[in-house]
Amino acid sequence: MHNGLFRFEHASLAYHVWGTGKKTLVFFHGYGQHGKVFESKAKELGEDYQCILIDLFFHGDSKWHADETVLTPAFWQKLWESFLNQLKIEQYEVAAFSLGGRFALACVHMHPQRILRLHLLAPDGIKTNFWYNLATYPYPLRKLFKSMIVHPSRFFRLAKWLNQLKLVDKGLLRFAESQMRTPEMRARVYYTWVVFRKMQFDTHQSIALLLKHDIPLTITLGKYDKVIAVEHIKPFIKQVPQAKLIVLETGHNGIIEAWHPKDSNNN
Repeated sequence: MHNGLFRFEHASLAYHVWGTGKKTLVFFHGYGQHGKVFESKAKELGEDYQCILIDLFFHGDSKWHADETVLTPAFWQKLWESFLNQLKIEQYEVAAFSLGGRFALACVHMHPQRILRLHLLAPDGIKTNFWYNLATYPYPLRKLFKSMIVHPSRFFRLAKWLNQLKLVDKGLLRFAESQMRTPEMRARVYYTWVVFRKMQFDTHQSIALLLKHDIPLTITLGKYDKVIAVEHIKPFIKQVPQAKLIVLETGHNGIIEAWHPKDSNNN
């Protein structure tokens, strides 16, 4: 494996390359992770694929040198096209977990003709959850949200109140609490949600592109996942005939470990 750092304007995108195969598979990780979380999967595929493991901004070694400036799809497209040109990548497959699903869908919207296959693992970006909406409301409410990051007791009081009203599942509450333990983790929560707030795409347009270009799609979900629940994704899958659904006996955090990439190719 070798590591690289791609610099583009006010951004530095870290990546890790594994394998010597003729095909290319790009991996986008989930929140609180880094590209190397897929290293064991890349090893499985190394003879057939060149695997590109991306660190998203605010994770791993990637840097966003623009404070709360929003990452727009237009800026990401310019950066990503330049990145692909540098690595001489024409067509490729994409595998993405959770938050990384937004970047996988960005690839479909940017240049669907270049996407050979999608492997989505409990993908964000198909159904937006309450906490993401909270971070993307107008400035006064985002300021309130930021105050909860600085003063986490406010966040936990609100979360427990919402749980009592049965607006938030206990499993989702535990996941949120696990990401708020330290000032560094709380800052990552805020900047990830606020800076990435424009990285979302119309679901109907996503479906139309998948159908028009007949992009093979496998969606892998966790039976006990409270973050990206199976019932929230099934309506999307029903509208994409070529989609294959895999449901694993695990929760959100266990999906990558339980996932077998070669199973995703059997459709």
